[in-house]
Amino acid sequence: MSTNGCKSRALAGLPQLCFALVVFGPWSPAKAQAPAVPGAGEPDTAGQLETVIVTAQRRAENIKNVPMSISTIKDENLDVLTSGGRDIRFLASRTPSLHVESDFGRSFPRFYLRGLGNVDFDMNASQPVSLVFDDVVQENPLLKGFPLFDIDQIEVLRGPQGSLFGRNSPAGVIKFDSVKPGRREEGYLNVGLGNYGIKNVDGAWNKPLGEAWAARLSWLTQHRDNRVHNPRPDAPTHDFEGYHDSALRFQLLYQPGEHFSALFNVHAREMGGRATVFRANIIQRGSNELVPGFDYSVLPTDGVNRQALESKGASARLRWVLGQWTLHSISAYESVTFYSRGDVDAGFGSVAAPPMGPGVIPFASETADGLPKHKQLTQELRLESNYPGPLNWIGGLYYFYEDIQVDSFNFDTFAGNRQNAYAVQLQKSRSWASFLSLAYAPNEQLKLRAGLRYTDDDRDLTASRTMAAPGASLLGPLQATPHSSNVSWDASADYELSKTSQLYARVATGYRAPSIQGRILFGNSISVANAEHAISYEVGLKQDLFNKHARGSLSLFRYSVKDMQLTAGSGTVNQNRLINAAKVEGHGVEGEFQANLSDALKLSVGGSYNDVRIKDPALFVLPCGNGCAVLDPSGSLPRTVLVNNNPLPRSPKWIGNISLRYGRPFGSGEFFVYTDCSYRGKYDFFLYEAKEYVSKPLFDAGIRGGYKWHSGKYELAAFVRNIGNKVVLVNAIDFNNMTGVVSEPRIVGIQLKVIL
Repeated sequence: MSTNGCKSRALAGLPQLCFALVVFGPWSPAKAQAPAVPGAGEPDTAGQLETVIVTAQRRAENIKNVPMSISTIKDENLDVLTSGGRDIRFLASRTPSLHVESDFGRSFPRFYLRGLGNVDFDMNASQPVSLVFDDVVQENPLLKGFPLFDIDQIEVLRGPQGSLFGRNSPAGVIKFDSVKPGRREEGYLNVGLGNYGIKNVDGAWNKPLGEAWAARLSWLTQHRDNRVHNPRPDAPTHDFEGYHDSALRFQLLYQPGEHFSALFNVHAREMGGRATVFRANIIQRGSNELVPGFDYSVLPTDGVNRQALESKGASARLRWVLGQWTLHSISAYESVTFYSRGDVDAGFGSVAAPPMGPGVIPFASETADGLPKHKQLTQELRLESNYPGPLNWIGGLYYFYEDIQVDSFNFDTFAGNRQNAYAVQLQKSRSWASFLSLAYAPNEQLKLRAGLRYTDDDRDLTASRTMAAPGASLLGPLQATPHSSNVSWDASADYELSKTSQLYARVATGYRAPSIQGRILFGNSISVANAEHAISYEVGLKQDLFNKHARGSLSLFRYSVKDMQLTAGSGTVNQNRLINAAKVEGHGVEGEFQANLSDALKLSVGGSYNDVRIKDPALFVLPCGNGCAVLDPSGSLPRTVLVNNNPLPRSPKWIGNISLRYGRPFGSGEFFVYTDCSYRGKYDFFLYEAKEYVSKPLFDAGIRGGYKWHSGKYELAAFVRNIGNKVVLVNAIDFNNMTGVVSEPRIVGIQLKVIL
């Protein structure tokens, strides 16, 4: 399969079409009701945008009245963006300041908000973006890849969220809320087919069980055939990039009256298939271009490639209404096991074992990572007031416990791919917190808020190398036991300039607990990163326009992070180490606009600019071990480079998105076309800068069109993702050869959705 751009002039012109429709389209407010979307809330009046309700402050509120930068995704937008079985990485660039990428494919996503993220690929890596699924924090990165199906709403909360959401949220929080059981018997079934043998089925069934009980069963199964082939006849793995991913969620609601409710949630996931495909020497030296003749469908390699993940969890969310108080209890358990093995040198043979290729392979590297043991327990008690007066509050206690084992393996590729080294990490984490948030409205126009949270963290890690590769020795046990405590706070004000316009200002702090990296399969020491602390200043404006036929928001922000936790490579060894940068500073702007432009046309536009820089004149790291063209000045130590004033890796400055929906009644139904375009700017792959390790800007366009009938109960649609078939470098490995990872090619398919 060639990757030389788009094969069709019509398809290649879609990005220009998106731009033209936005700039020159019919900018007149709708005068009548926009076409209804099944599953969406009803507009308030004819042609107006529906009110968006969020729980960013742990209460249900109009998004316009919440003093922070928030984006939401729901309903038809989710159907469009997940077309073709896309995993959670579809969120990348779909809202301002949000980027998502992965070294492990669909199993281990890494999130970045306002430029803050973490490129660590270890099984115990921490991230500055917290992910909350149905009110439960998903701490381990492997939990964060749970598939999205039967989702009510996604909320992206930018900036530190340390007061109400706690530790490890200095960059923000992404909240996912499933559709909850209801009092009406209903459901849906969604079936999709596509190229590369794609088969996707998801659905839900809701059943009332008497006056007090209701149940909802949701499920998803996704499959893709292998689409990359290994031409070497003696290779242990011949085909790549296939997977099978299934997930299930069962919810049971008990609500005998207005004063008590209990929602029980049980969920599980099982995924198997191939690990991320690394490709040897696909980067041209001295540039970030793919080598001439690069073929996506071919991968000559001599390593084993496979990946498997299983997860399960349960939660109980209890709610008591006690007069003017409401008490919440959220108890949860999560567990995940994982194994991923791949050929990290990404080719075959080596200098010492010819033949080799593609290009020069200095040495073989075939490794695996596992998480055979994982347990997470969380408990939250939250009490909130419901006073009719100007003052209300939320307070509570939170407890977190995690117990994990991390395995690291090395294999001798030239001796039957047998295991020849093993290291293990045992880690326990404990954290507890107390928090209080106040909201005071001295008059109808002004509302003041303030929050405070105390957090105490303990972490214990023991690492041992019990099987050493040739030339190495047994090691350990090595131990690290960091402890940290922190007080996070925030203060904000929102002022009603008019009935349609809100001005807000916010100051907030965030905190990330100490992290440990004990991957001693190749290294001989544990690295510990101290706790990081962030403070952010933000002002913004939210406005309804054209009699609520449109709305817009704009935010400006500046922040600094003290002792930012970063991940550095180790030169010529497949090894990470944690470091602290003295300071990281960032500033930027975000904007969003939605409108019903006419009876038939709906528009959504978003964009952001983030400039994030390391501020540490004494921070030096090891650069690539493969002779790449490093641009940074040399450090004071041999083979080191200075990274002061560099941007953070995998953090694009520019992000933008546009979506348009056009619908027209026809017969007893509606024809519709939905197109979406997203853009993210270039970014560096690593802490240091090199000509080869800069991702090109990526413009991704998709389109989905079809017909819905019988009052929206049936919908048949065709879709295309990555219309331009643009394949670019999105990741790299720098210790061996010019290894790269590329974006996914075009996906084409059809979907049938039935509302039951």
